[in-house]
Amino acid sequence: MQRNSVRTTVAFAFAATLIGSMAATGQTVAGDPACSLARAAGKYGVSDSGIVVGIGPRVAIGLVTLDAAGNLKGTVTANLNGTVSESTASGTISVNPDCTGVANINEFDPSGNLLLTATESAVWDDNMRELRLIFTSAKLPDGTPLAAVISGNARKLVP
Repeated sequence: MQRNSVRTTVAFAFAATLIGSMAATGQTVAGDPACSLARAAGKYGVSDSGIVVGIGPRVAIGLVTLDAAGNLKGTVTANLNGTVSESTASGTISVNPDCTGVANINEFDPSGNLLLTATESAVWDDNMRELRLIFTSAKLPDGTPLAAVISGNARKLVP
């Protein structure tokens, strides 16, 4: 049970990081907000690190794709307290004109079982090429909350 919690937490952190890395490049067109889903759309390299209180330290990396409709998907490799896991992430993200946003992410194991759900707050910078994020909530499939103290960065990949 604790191993699943650890894998779920690791997967969640990675997903959050991936979402954070979905900042887009591009010039603002007259009338368009400085930051928007359209400008955030793209593929990102993500990393995050921190601790899941009561479980241990975690680090994660991944690739995440964000579309202009606010959907995200990606893959994550995470290490939670010494246990390495692979997972997929999917969810939604919002982007405000002031370059802040919120991501809601679900992490799944290779068999498609839900590992965890997470919410992250994000801020884009560097002309929407980079995203900074922090986990604001994480919970297991049964609703058990996880105390995740995790932050990360995401950077848009150049095609």
